[in-house]
Amino acid sequence: MTKLADDASVTTPTVPPGSRLAAGLAFAVVSAATFGLSGPLARPLLESGWSPGAIVLIRISLAALVVLPFGLLALRGHRGVVRRNAGLIVLYGTLAVAGAQFCYFSAVQHMQVGPALLIEYTAPAAVVVWMWLRHGERPGPLTLVGAGLAALGLVLVLDLVSGADLDPVGVLWALAAMVGAATYFVISADEANGLPPMALAAGGLLVGATVLGLAGLVGVLPMEGATADVTYAGAAVTWWVPLLLLGVVTAAVAYTTGIAAGRRLGSRLASFVALLEVVAGVVFAWLLLDELPRPVQLVGGVLILAGVVGVKLGERATAAAPAAGELP
Repeated sequence: MTKLADDASVTTPTVPPGSRLAAGLAFAVVSAATFGLSGPLARPLLESGWSPGAIVLIRISLAALVVLPFGLLALRGHRGVVRRNAGLIVLYGTLAVAGAQFCYFSAVQHMQVGPALLIEYTAPAAVVVWMWLRHGERPGPLTLVGAGLAALGLVLVLDLVSGADLDPVGVLWALAAMVGAATYFVISADEANGLPPMALAAGGLLVGATVLGLAGLVGVLPMEGATADVTYAGAAVTWWVPLLLLGVVTAAVAYTTGIAAGRRLGSRLASFVALLEVVAGVVFAWLLLDELPRPVQLVGGVLILAGVVGVKLGERATAAAPAAGELP
């Protein structure tokens, strides 16, 4: 069985040095913002007749083509690391790339987008639980408070305070998407495997595109397209432009910067900063689709930011605390 991460790899350094922390946060924000752009870009395509499966397959395939040359370049002199981590790359591409995407779109076929996204983004909590059970990293009080604030912020950003009907089938698909997202955060943060970030991204995207393509061939994912222009912010755009942006910006850039963030921040903190994707999605929906956020959603965004700060403070407090049996 493929080992997701060694104890030291996911948590070292627990509190990144200043420059490493700043770079990690910058990569994480870029990743969250670019991932958040995908929904607003895809929605007009869906409304014009594109199927979710076709959009996802093109998105991941384009990203694989963009990242693959950089991944091969990063592997110069280290080709053996791919053979040693073949199982990990397949797991990453299947669960973190293809699985998360496929399960999320399957969820929204049975339930509203908001609840599906909220369930998927319980992934940071799953990462905390995984780190606790697998690596013995018990979350401190500040980390738990930060997690609670971030969860409340998500509820407000997604405007779920009025309640929503949840289809059990949709909930199961969304939970499966959560597993894929949590896998993405854990594997992305693993430095002990020796895989350069670009190599992991390239391999995962290539595997993901292959899995999605096979799913389309056997009919699991409907593949339908259209050539009608789509509209963003009142302007008509040729259909291939948003597809190109989905592949290059919301997948190639998003996955590579996300892995770079995970390597610098660790899976737990990186997963919480990634909650900003929801805020980014709301902002881009406002700019591109004229969906103005409500005041309650803006409050939710502030709470998410507060939650991220709480998690970071919790990690600092844990790192500064004396180990068991040591004198303070």
